Amino acid sequence: MSRVFEATEVIGHRGAGRGVVDGVRENTVESYAAAALAGADWVEIDVRRTVDGALVLHHNAALDDGRMIVDLTARECAGAGLVGLDEGLEAIPEGVGLDVDVKSVMEDAVDAPSRRTVSLLLPYLRREARRRRVFVCSFDPGVLLAVRDGAPGIPTAWMPFVRNPLDQAVAGAAGLGCPVVAIDARSFGLTGDAPRPGRRSVEYTVDLAHRAGVEVVSWCPDPVDTARFAEAGMDAVVVDDVPGAVSALRERAAAGGS
Repeated sequence: MSRVFEATEVIGHRGAGRGVVDGVRENTVESYAAAALAGADWVEIDVRRTVDGALVLHHNAALDDGRMIVDLTARECAGAGLVGLDEGLEAIPEGVGLDVDVKSVMEDAVDAPSRRTVSLLLPYLRREARRRRVFVCSFDPGVLLAVRDGAPGIPTAWMPFVRNPLDQAVAGAAGLGCPVVAIDARSFGLTGDAPRPGRRSVEYTVDLAHRAGVEVVSWCPDPVDTARFAEAGMDAVVVDDVPGAVSALRERAAAGGS
């Protein structure tokens, strides 16, 4: 499989960033458009399924009022302000890549295979891959295996959970056959953190992953760590501050960074 990323690319986290950024709420049409306008190479979206088999865009398993999205209909989700997958995809310009974070639900373990989140998503992935760069990330290894079987041309990225040890993250992605691993920035150590015994450097980790045939993405470094990670050869960063990350990478390039 060819490389997924060129140099260090910027992925807008949930669009223009988590929460509300410059008055724009995450995982909305406006947020995706804002990320693209700010110079993001990719936009990350969070996909969940409803009780009636629709796909909506929302990070958390439940709404702020406690209702589980998987227990709601598409109409109820729309009434709560959630965006449907079709509408969200249309808001992302075709020249911008699509990072699909698949949020499995517990019910995927017992429902009919055709009703599972990843099964509902596969037709969208195949369609989008014909018009833009696409990759799929998930905390759920089963999703990655299903994408590999159902849409084999689409790269997958394993996301170990927060602060997952680097050793397990890189080895796990290689073992799963994923061409990408997405690692919490805190696992590498942020600028100003004290050294941690047994933790490899960013440079060592990225180089070893590359030797294993795995590209490295990190979520969610600030602009300072974005530049530091780029210096170490990291392939992409998922960020909450798209303009800041884009600016940091441009300044680094202007200063002679590779």
